[in-house]
Amino acid sequence: MATDTAGYTLSELMVTAAAREIADGEVVFVGMRLPLLGFLLAKRTHAPDAVGVYELGIVRDSPAPEPILTMGDLPNLFRAKWLSDTSDVMGLLQNGTIDVSFIGGAQVDRFGNLNTSYIMSSGKLATRLPGSGGACDLAGLAKRHIIIMAHEKHRFVPKVDYITSPGYGNGSGWREKSGLPRGGPSAVITSLGIMKFDPVSKEMLLVSIHPGVTPRNILDNTGWPLKMADTIEKTPVPTEYELKVLRELDPEGYWTGE
Repeated sequence: MATDTAGYTLSELMVTAAAREIADGEVVFVGMRLPLLGFLLAKRTHAPDAVGVYELGIVRDSPAPEPILTMGDLPNLFRAKWLSDTSDVMGLLQNGTIDVSFIGGAQVDRFGNLNTSYIMSSGKLATRLPGSGGACDLAGLAKRHIIIMAHEKHRFVPKVDYITSPGYGNGSGWREKSGLPRGGPSAVITSLGIMKFDPVSKEMLLVSIHPGVTPRNILDNTGWPLKMADTIEKTPVPTEYELKVLRELDPEGYWTGE
């Protein structure tokens, strides 16, 4: 990712935006790469009492003592609150303990449905993708989930080829009719801006654009006429302290470098 004139990378901006979606005291199902750094940044700044749940079976209420690149790194196990297995932490999803999770996909549509299973072309299978893993569980059972992905027209499509992880289906009331007791996407953080969802129609809305990006850039990279919020904000840039913390967490720039 390129560094802009303000001295931060696009990845650092996205991580900071992700961190700001986490409230203090929330239980967060922590994903890899940018979501992992977003959770750790939130812990070190405005959400010291947030609790991290990792799919390997790790639960932490304090930061790891050293920087980690993956959730399975040994410092992440040191003095963890709970060292168990995947089935136990998935049980936390089922009983409604998880407040927020982070997921991404190859495709997303205007109602926040995600596809990580199949890409179709002319009605035939073109590409087989990795599939769900635990993403469907996260999208179906967390109290809300946040989507992080690159903003490209072939990824932002009017209707996904396959719903791997449910968003709002075809709009208002779909989750309830489908038997999903809670949740849904609350934000989409991309390489161009931030989208949220209309509380009535459940359709994606552009609410914030990153510095140096225009609404036209976003519309040109979205496969449908993306709706706009009444007021479009500019995504706040990382503060000096947030950048300091991020560079301590990722000192080699493995996830957030240029």
